Amino acid sequence: MESPDQRPFSGAQWTISAAGHEAVIVEVGGGLRTYRHDGVDLVDGYQTDEVCPGCTGQVLAPWPNRIRDGRYSFGERTHQLPLTEPERHVAIHGLVNWVPWRLLEQSEDAVTVGYDLPPQPGYPWPLRLVSRWSVGADGLRAEHEVTNTGGEVAPFGFSVHPYLQLPGVAVDDLVMRLPARTRLLVDGRLLPVGATPVAGTEYDWTSPRRIGAAELDLCFGQVIRDADGGSSVSLSAPDGSAGVSIWADAEFGWWQVFTGDALTGERHRRSVAIEPMTCPPDAFRSGKDVLTLKPGTTWRGAWGIRPGA
Repeated sequence: MESPDQRPFSGAQWTISAAGHEAVIVEVGGGLRTYRHDGVDLVDGYQTDEVCPGCTGQVLAPWPNRIRDGRYSFGERTHQLPLTEPERHVAIHGLVNWVPWRLLEQSEDAVTVGYDLPPQPGYPWPLRLVSRWSVGADGLRAEHEVTNTGGEVAPFGFSVHPYLQLPGVAVDDLVMRLPARTRLLVDGRLLPVGATPVAGTEYDWTSPRRIGAAELDLCFGQVIRDADGGSSVSLSAPDGSAGVSIWADAEFGWWQVFTGDALTGERHRRSVAIEPMTCPPDAFRSGKDVLTLKPGTTWRGAWGIRPGA
């Protein structure tokens, strides 16, 4: 029996593997710690004895990104959330990324984990979250379900926070394709104050080009969707010798891109967080694309990572 000081900081570790793909899902936050293909780490993960840095691989629910002053109204009530990013006076990234998820089902190539979010000050609605992570010939796949187990309609948003990388390729040299027509304009607290088209500007990656010196912590919208309603963002080496892409289904209409400039030490600008989101930042205040879960109803969404651009 392991002693407390031997227990990984991220709790139990569930490894899944198939067809040269391997991922590790963790108990704390129920998120993705590592993902590699043929021994190449395509996700910039973290060690078992490390507190998850920069929200790496975390599940963000029941809202992604920031809520101004942690304060919002829904129905006839106003709610105040804890300010989890106090320097910007905001509530950030939801309520499930630091809690222990439980193992529901496990096989060699898949693991399903769950968490029951209790009603609490600032978010008085109970939710049941279930995530199934799997790997196969097509890469990593994550399927998420969120059910309102209470008796009132609940506001809801969802995202995930993986950092993608191509080992040996600097962020500046990564060639990115980002299928979005607009970007949000943000204030000094990284909260949205408007939106503007990207066409003809330095923020247009609808055709693949280098990230270059761009310092990004921005949300992109008006997603250009594929035939199935989903969309994908790709990164590739300048010579096309390697690549990685992240896809999301039709439930996700926004992409947040963060080039890691605010991270310190070795993680500074080492990889790119590419986050599919169901709603933009501060959505609980703006109402933009906020999902409303009726009692007993379930939201479902899927996304994944594939080698190759």
